[in-house]
Order: sequence, then C-alpha cells, then structure tokens
Amino acid sequence: MRKNRKKTEKVNVRGLEIGGNALVSVQSMTNLPIEDVKGTVKQIQDLVNEGADLVRVAVRNEDSIEYLKEIRKAVDCPLSADVHFNYRIAIEAIKAGIDKVRINPGNIGSAAKVKEVLKAAKDHKVPIRIGVNGGSVDREKFKEVTPATLVESALEHVRILEDNDFHDIVVSIKSSDVFQTIEANTYFSEIRNYPLHLGLTEAGYGVSCTVQSSVAIGHLLLKGIGDTIRVSMTGDPVEEITIGKKILEAAGQRKAYLRIVSCPTCGRTDPSLDLLSITKSVEKELSEKFGGILKGKDKQITIAVMGCEVNGPGEASHADFGVAGGRNGYMTLFSGGNKLKKIKAEEAVIYLIKEIENMLGQ
Repeated sequence: MRKNRKKTEKVNVRGLEIGGNALVSVQSMTNLPIEDVKGTVKQIQDLVNEGADLVRVAVRNEDSIEYLKEIRKAVDCPLSADVHFNYRIAIEAIKAGIDKVRINPGNIGSAAKVKEVLKAAKDHKVPIRIGVNGGSVDREKFKEVTPATLVESALEHVRILEDNDFHDIVVSIKSSDVFQTIEANTYFSEIRNYPLHLGLTEAGYGVSCTVQSSVAIGHLLLKGIGDTIRVSMTGDPVEEITIGKKILEAAGQRKAYLRIVSCPTCGRTDPSLDLLSITKSVEKELSEKFGGILKGKDKQITIAVMGCEVNGPGEASHADFGVAGGRNGYMTLFSGGNKLKKIKAEEAVIYLIKEIENMLGQ
C-alpha cells in the first residue's frame, strides 16, 4: 500500500486525525434539511456504515442549532458544520458539540467577530476548514478564476486565521474543472503545509462524476498530495463514500481487504452463465461475511470471477481463489491458479466461502 504523501500539519477531529502520517480519510455531506432530524441521523448512520470517517451538515441559521444538538446526541461520529456569513451560527455550532467547522473567515463578519469564532474554536479544540471554489472567488478582486486566483483567495482566508494565531486549519480548494483543481492544489501544497481536503466541486452524477473525480483526486493522491477527500455526487451521498473508498484503494492509500476481479466476458463465455450476477453475489456475500474478519486480521485476499477457462486459472493466477466459466452451467473452482473441481454456477458463493474459511482456519 503506497503511503508516500507530503507530510502536513495534523489536526484532530473527535479522534479522527487528518494530516501528518494519518491515513487519507473519506467524507461526505448530508443532503436533507437539518430540521429533518430523524432522516439526517439515518443518513449519517448509513454513511458511517458505508465507511465515512467524517460527515458534514449544513447549519443554515440560528434556529438550526437546536436540531443540531439533537443530531449530535444521536450520533458519535466526527461531525463538521457548514456555516456561511453568520459568525453566531459558527460559535453556537461549536458549543453544540460540532467537531469541525467549515467557514470562510473573510465573509464571516468583522475582525472582532472572527476573533470570537476563533476563541470558541480554540476553547473547544475545534479545527476550521477553509473552503474555496470557483464560485466563491471574489470577482471584483480577481478578474477570472484560475489556479493562481483560487490559491490566492484561499490564502486570504488562511492569513486571517494566522494573524490571530490560529493554525488548526484544513484547506479545501475545489473547482468543477479537473485541471484547475489539480494545479491549484499542487501549487498550494508547495507554499503551505496545512492538510488538504480534495474534491471536484459540482462534479455531476453517475459515470461522469465518478470518472472526473477519480482523475482529479487520484492524480493528486498519486503525487502525494491530499489528506481527506470527498466525491461530490448528485444523489445519494452514500455513493460518494463507495466511490471515494475505491479511489483511495486505486491510489494506494487504503487496503482492499477483499478484492474482487472479474473479466468483461466475451464470446467464449457460455450463454448459460450470467457472470455479472455471479460476480455481484460473490462480492456482496463474501464482503458481508469476511470483510470485518479480514480487516481485523489485516489480511488481504483476491477473488477472481472469470468468464471462461482461458481467463480463469491462467490469467487470474494471482488470485487466492476464484471460479472460471465452463459449459452447461458449470464452473471451475481454482486456488492460486490451480484447478480444484467442477461446480455448479449457483454454488460458486458456497464453495468460495468454504475455501476462505479453510484458509482462515474457521
């Protein structure tokens, strides 16, 4: 697992370390009105169950604080409050037990108001995340949005905190443009040592969002830049965590304890085999049964599901176990490239479970 990242300053968010030598964390944001306490709590729990390390909630006005308090009591994961313009909301969110605050000090009010927010954050040991994107660049000061103006805009906010001797900072510089995002974060990482939150803003949905976010976030991570990430996807935020974890695995920042590989199928695959259904069943049932066990043992295994014997034990010889398509509804069960026996396709999951259990000594 690659961990060659630029070492940044470390912040602590309810026990979650961001920066320093900590693993890159993955986060998301709820998309329900905070007044829907029950729905918001469930969404937070769903995100955590999928693997979210931190969840952000929008706190839009002072009335939202009472709802935030209810949510804070109901969940124990690290929570970040998204606050704009009103310094009182930021202070009250901190007092309500929030673990991190996303503000831009330049638009939170006068210098005196900023100092009040920073005092509350210091007193409660709450880090502040500065968030700048293409839409928040001051167009009166900067004629166009470029990587340089994105960074300068972020630095303006950073300097306000530094001038007040506040350094418990995470910085987010995002654009909807992949290249701007990569260039801006690369430039910032060269001149400041604060942990960076990576993402591509307004990235859309589905395949488009997945590909663009993977390119931007993955590119930066492979350069050793980035300490926490969010995939900003229209729709169910749980999908953001699913994709985010895969990006971290592809960039060598997370270990995939159970890795499933499968072929695209071709004309050699027998029509009696629905390889997609088989692969989905293998991934779902084996992940549920062995995911936690493998993580606890810090052991990684690879399972291959292949469409034919050409792509079976031969091309998937790196896999610990696997199945390869045969004829008339049968498959070959194999281990480490060695054929074990013929099995019925519908028994693939059963036999793979047995092999893994034997390997784990269960």
